[in-house]
Amino acid sequence: MSRSYDHGGNIFTVARTLGVAPEQILDFSASINPLGMSSTVRKALVNSVDSLIHYPDTSHSDLKLALAKFHDLPATHFTIANGSTELIYNLPAMLSGRKALIISPSFSEYVRALHQHHWEVQHFVLTPESGFAIDMDKLEPVLAAGVDLLFICNPGNPNGTLYPQRVIEQIHTLCQSSGTFLVLDEAFMDFSEETSAKRMVIQGDNAVVLRSMTKFFGIPGLRLGYAISNPSLAEQLDAMGGPWSVNTLALAAGMAAIQDAQHNKESLDYVQRERCILLDGLEQFPQFKVYPSTANYLLVEIKGGMTSLELKEQLLLQRILIRDCASFMGLTEYFFRIAVRTSDENKRLLECLGRILK
Repeated sequence: MSRSYDHGGNIFTVARTLGVAPEQILDFSASINPLGMSSTVRKALVNSVDSLIHYPDTSHSDLKLALAKFHDLPATHFTIANGSTELIYNLPAMLSGRKALIISPSFSEYVRALHQHHWEVQHFVLTPESGFAIDMDKLEPVLAAGVDLLFICNPGNPNGTLYPQRVIEQIHTLCQSSGTFLVLDEAFMDFSEETSAKRMVIQGDNAVVLRSMTKFFGIPGLRLGYAISNPSLAEQLDAMGGPWSVNTLALAAGMAAIQDAQHNKESLDYVQRERCILLDGLEQFPQFKVYPSTANYLLVEIKGGMTSLELKEQLLLQRILIRDCASFMGLTEYFFRIAVRTSDENKRLLECLGRILK
């Protein structure tokens, strides 16, 4: 039986439906670094091909040491995984308890992973009207009533809201008081690394930070992510994964990616510049309300007229794919998300939107 997943980046299915090659579609639904993987990563992949005659290194020692240097933390705090999604699915199986709370709107895999392990799921829904702000006075009694596990994504997905360290610290404190395990998903924190709460979170034994290496480093097809936690939790998470869940090419790409400081700096500057230009362009349309973001995507609300699904279908005629956000808890059928792509691609999107909305 096939499984249907509601995500952005489903470009192969869309291409088959349209009867075109995947490269003929501009994919604004997946939030991947518009500059793609670095040349250093590409060379590392080529150089690692001969190593495929051996099983992957199950210790992941080299990548852990590279991450330790990158984050200025001991290597014992890291767990390498087949994308951060593997960790999302392993955590509910590893932890005790049965009641989970998700700060929403957020990544849909939290719910799927929790339901797979028979957890009861509640949502703490943030509103667009509040700018997706978190009301601590309302969150505190919900946690105190008995929540075993809390998921929060920072920056928010799909809204792009970046919560400052003091807010995450408040949430962490509330979780400690209520005995709630905190899962802080920083999948897009590479775009705002200085705001990461990793150092605070790893000091305790009741929290973990999740990181993705697919978005910022442009290698989603390889599946690579990691967790940052205290050494004891890191060991437990390591034991949850299969012996070869992370392949040789992914490990080589991860090493090369975090060591390519020049490409990473260029990526940060490029995304910041193009995000501002794209936001300005979208705000020229009176039908749109654009929400501020610190990541490589923008959440947009249509203020009347067509729904996001109707707009998506209109853009597909131009072979442009966006992310319809109607399925996100707390959002309506008038929300969509678009990735920040290259300058020329962003211009083409704005031109197509202009023709559709005219």
